[in-house]
Amino acid sequence: MDYLSFLTIRKRKNPQSPNLKGQDYMVLNSVSNLGKAMNGLSDYERIHCFFDNDQAGNKACLELQRVFSYRVWDASIHYAGYKDLNDFLCGKRAVENKASEVSVRPKPKKKGFHL
Repeated sequence: MDYLSFLTIRKRKNPQSPNLKGQDYMVLNSVSNLGKAMNGLSDYERIHCFFDNDQAGNKACLELQRVFSYRVWDASIHYAGYKDLNDFLCGKRAVENKASEVSVRPKPKKKGFHL
């Protein structure tokens, strides 16, 4: 979903030139696949990361920066305050996401008999 969001944002911001030729994209689907992706990234001069703005995403970006140094650019600064690129596109702030995740629990029934 985030890749489609990236393409949508790119087309909106640059409608005269949404050309993707000469660029490669690697979609991990999960940061747990980062280790598998490392070998495929070694030949690239620039690596732009669009990870989620959470602990796992930050950790993955730091790991890439540790291995590939200056070649890694953390693009999440463009959607700070949002969980990920898709939420940024939809205008769904991270605070709204947290509020929707809180389960609504019914108030506990009082024990005893009241008149």
